Amino acid sequence: MLKNLTFQVFIAATFGIVLALGYQVIEPNGVDMVDNSISLLKGTFLALLKMLIAPMIFFSLIGGIISIGNVVRLRQLGGITVGYYLLTTGLAISLALVAVVFVHPWTAYPPIMASMVDASSTRLLEPGSDSILAVLETMASLAFTNPFSALVNLNILGIVTNALFMGVAMVLVLDESSPLFRLVVDANKIIIQVLRWVIRVLPIGIFAILFDFTVRLSGDDGLGGTFLTQLLQFGLLVITMTLIHGLIVLPAIAWLTTRTSPLELLKKIASPLLVAFSTSSSAATLPVSMRAAEDNLGVSPSVASFVLPLGATMNMDGTALFEAVAAIFLAYLYGIELSSVMVVTVFLMAMVASIGAPGMPSASMSGMQMVMLAIGIPLEAIAILLVIERPLDTIRTSVNVEGDLIGSLIVDRYLKRQPGA
Repeated sequence: MLKNLTFQVFIAATFGIVLALGYQVIEPNGVDMVDNSISLLKGTFLALLKMLIAPMIFFSLIGGIISIGNVVRLRQLGGITVGYYLLTTGLAISLALVAVVFVHPWTAYPPIMASMVDASSTRLLEPGSDSILAVLETMASLAFTNPFSALVNLNILGIVTNALFMGVAMVLVLDESSPLFRLVVDANKIIIQVLRWVIRVLPIGIFAILFDFTVRLSGDDGLGGTFLTQLLQFGLLVITMTLIHGLIVLPAIAWLTTRTSPLELLKKIASPLLVAFSTSSSAATLPVSMRAAEDNLGVSPSVASFVLPLGATMNMDGTALFEAVAAIFLAYLYGIELSSVMVVTVFLMAMVASIGAPGMPSASMSGMQMVMLAIGIPLEAIAILLVIERPLDTIRTSVNVEGDLIGSLIVDRYLKRQPGA
């Protein structure tokens, strides 16, 4: 159990909060050495996260586009697969954003982190931005910029735009055997390995950030309890909406397109869903998903071997839903006013972040950082999510895998209905 990351994060979070409360009782005015040490740990951890953001977004997007490009070359199979994945991801994000319009229990309490926002922090849009022309002008100036400048200045929109252009150009101009394709694949492998190293020190970062949060919040009576209540409300909403998407929306799509009974469908794919739940990894679940698709759903091996690996890379319904709700939740905690244009920005960034996300535990945090930076949420807020993220990750990974399996079933049935099939 000691080697379990979820357990380590829980212990680190508990230690951070408890020690901070004790520290405030013993030394209400603080001790410079302790404060500076915590600040060093927190700053180093956040620097590690920032170090990975730009290259991860850039290479993962290009890698995702290369995968999609290779798929589209197969015309019917590729077109319907990509179309299905984009549709279900869009539905998941829309479901999340509509839900938080009507259900947002955390707003019954004050935005307790509002005083911690740095006005000079990097953001795509300014708070309250609601002029379409002004926003388009700002977005154009940020999007169409030098790729090196975008990477150095952590210009998220510029990184995304350059990655999209370069990825599409590579698919159209280069052959699959090009060394540049191999370079992108290898770069993604290297970045994922570095991400694994950063995840190993995650408990230390969580400890430092939550210690700092608790010290700052404990100065105001009742805010610590308020924060935990808001966090619990957020977690329950994410779980509820993820289950609605997984138990109602996706089975409904399967029934409408293939006339497969929802109960029968869930029974046939129960095994890979359980593996996904226990491993929190779409990639690790692939062998079990392939067997379930072929043996239980009757999907042809050629379709299963094509649709499911692609889905493990670009079809992240549960992850996209989580990122959308989390962005709205964190924006409120930090007192950031979200206009309708900024909500649309959250939708688009969550869509983009789901393409090429690594199929490994907690990897969604890289995409979450992109969404946060786009609307000016401080990067240290990632610690708030990481406290509760691992339990949520198990559920949303199961929904991700469910979406992949239903996609393979829909594509297979569609191709079998075509003349000459």
